[in-house]
Amino acid sequence: MNRTARLTRRNRRTLRVAGAGAAALLALSACSSSDGSSSAKSGTSSSDELSGTVTVFAAASLQEGFETLGKQFEKEHPGTKVTFSFGGSDSLAASVTGGAPADVFASASTGTMKIVTDAGDASGTPVTFVRNQLEIATLPGNPDRISSLKDLTRSDLKVVLCDKEVPCGAAAQKALRAGGLELTPVSYEPDVKSALTKVELKEADAAVVYRTDVRAAGDKVEGVDFPESADAVNDYPITLLENAPNAEAARAFIALVRSAEGRRVLTGAGFLEP
Repeated sequence: MNRTARLTRRNRRTLRVAGAGAAALLALSACSSSDGSSSAKSGTSSSDELSGTVTVFAAASLQEGFETLGKQFEKEHPGTKVTFSFGGSDSLAASVTGGAPADVFASASTGTMKIVTDAGDASGTPVTFVRNQLEIATLPGNPDRISSLKDLTRSDLKVVLCDKEVPCGAAAQKALRAGGLELTPVSYEPDVKSALTKVELKEADAAVVYRTDVRAAGDKVEGVDFPESADAVNDYPITLLENAPNAEAARAFIALVRSAEGRRVLTGAGFLEP
């Protein structure tokens, strides 16, 4: 082979190597572009994460359990905040139907939930997530030796009840009817927490409240079970509201409430399984 032929062959080999190198560079460039697209897609999906405030209107008896779940929700979904408005279910229902901005309504009875559904303010069908039963709250140590619902009719006792319009008051009236009893309290309170506070402050000797509230009060009161309470167990329904400002996050909060973890927290607070 002469010198000219050898040079020609070498030049062809050099060109093949250069071409392979260029192909490799193009492949790397394509991979880099693909990785960039994946990163962009990942960034897009992260922007879909839950954020913003979830406003929950809930029965006063749910306060301790829902506040625990609210903190858990915020921890699981950074960038969210759960705010609560607790009170009598009837007044909360009136606020919802009156146009108050909220995402979720959790009521202490199906009757007060019906106010919201009849007004067309519930999105979908409300679902019962827990139940609750009445108990008598007495002063610590039960100094008046209260052992039954009938004992509350004694003239020497100052007894408070919830308003008849709120679920705990309606349940108390149902229990009294079941026992064939009549009771005139010293006051009717707007919600269960207010009734319990009267006993805690020693402004009343006893109150008919939920067992969950007796448990939440700790050693500030003492609870007394009574058989008529079995005839007045309340179902607690929850719903997404029709014009929820943050519907996506609200659905996630409701899912937490209804989950095994939510049930564990609420039954731990004294609620019954639905």
